[in-house]
Amino acid sequence: MTTDGGPPEDAPASVPVAKKAPPLGPLPVPFRWLWAGASASNLGDGMLLAAGPLMVASLSREPLAVALAPFAQQLPWVIFGLLAGAVVDRVDRRRLMVIVNLLRCAVMAGVAVVIVTGTVNLPILYIGMFLLGTAETFADNAASSLIPNLVPKRQLGKANSRLFGTITVTNQLAGPPLGALLFGVGMALPYAGYAALLAVAAILYARIRVPLPVAAFPPGGPAIRPASLLLEVREGIGWLRRHFAIRTLALLITSFNITFGATLAMLVLYATEQLGLEEIGYGLLLSASAVGGIVGALIFPWLERHVSYATLMRVGLVIETLTHLALVLTHTAWVAVLVLFVFGIHALTWGSVSSTVRQRAVPDPLRGRVNSVYLLGGVGGMALGSLLGGVMGQLWGFQAPFWFGFAGSLLILLLVWKPIRHVARAGDHDDPPASELRE
Repeated sequence: MTTDGGPPEDAPASVPVAKKAPPLGPLPVPFRWLWAGASASNLGDGMLLAAGPLMVASLSREPLAVALAPFAQQLPWVIFGLLAGAVVDRVDRRRLMVIVNLLRCAVMAGVAVVIVTGTVNLPILYIGMFLLGTAETFADNAASSLIPNLVPKRQLGKANSRLFGTITVTNQLAGPPLGALLFGVGMALPYAGYAALLAVAAILYARIRVPLPVAAFPPGGPAIRPASLLLEVREGIGWLRRHFAIRTLALLITSFNITFGATLAMLVLYATEQLGLEEIGYGLLLSASAVGGIVGALIFPWLERHVSYATLMRVGLVIETLTHLALVLTHTAWVAVLVLFVFGIHALTWGSVSSTVRQRAVPDPLRGRVNSVYLLGGVGGMALGSLLGGVMGQLWGFQAPFWFGFAGSLLILLLVWKPIRHVARAGDHDDPPASELRE
């Protein structure tokens, strides 16, 4: 690979991209504390995934009103994402995770209070989602940037797949039906439960001890930290702009999140109006992809050893493209469940591969800032997609975003098919000897 991350001009096409060495034994204890905290907070995220749209739908059936709730939660990534990356690279990432999760706890407790008192309305919900998203902007970046300091580089694939698999169980399998069930009992219950889970997550994150030293910049990299956050943000953007593989990955995830966000924003209306499902049925539909995610987590170590990352990424993007088409064409609930099950396998595999590629390629002193640009595109793409989905649903019906998702994803897939092999190769080298971990 070239020093600036560009595609190797003389690399033979037959070079294996992701035939990985076997995992290096059990995952370290510090990572397990992060793993447990993420599981608690994501159970609450999953409850909100069902309870949020149901709460908005109880106040308004307008497609645009439904779509504005996820948009409000994702908008802070656009406003604060780059700043968050610079902050993550300046401060103790573990302590930052504790603080922002306590702030998220306070926000959700406040939303539960206004629901109980009967003063809830759409503007209050949108404000709550915006504040929640602001805290997540810092928390998610800090967690992602911290992982490579908790496990050896060769264990990153295993750590990411285990983390995403557990998060899939809590966020998509257990959380949505639990959130829908609690919402049916009392509208405030899923929000109060979410607040309690965030408090537990903060306690678990406080137990983390960072065993690996901060990695040095590569030769020719910056040696002196700029004096201002703005210069630090520019430094991270500049690194990403010059690195072919990570830049391509960021553009890819942004584009596909726009198409997926448009579809996801209309999923509650699709489930209730096209499939005829009620609240619990909608929660179970969301959980179908989680079951696929569990399967993906179980088979990922085998896939990582026997299938190249390039092939995994290409097959996954084909699955995502066809998911939009399959959903809009079916009116049968069990078919939609099967489609989302397959999508769940792809989502877990894609998340594990793309995160591992990024974590391996980005040096630690720049990780928060580069992550911020990457996550800005990813979450910003979801936000833009949610807004577009709401507008298209308002103008042409809730099925229109599904057709948009299929056509847009197909076009993107054709454009990135060849560059994927360069993306998959980024940061693919052995661990340094200093990767030994101690509690």
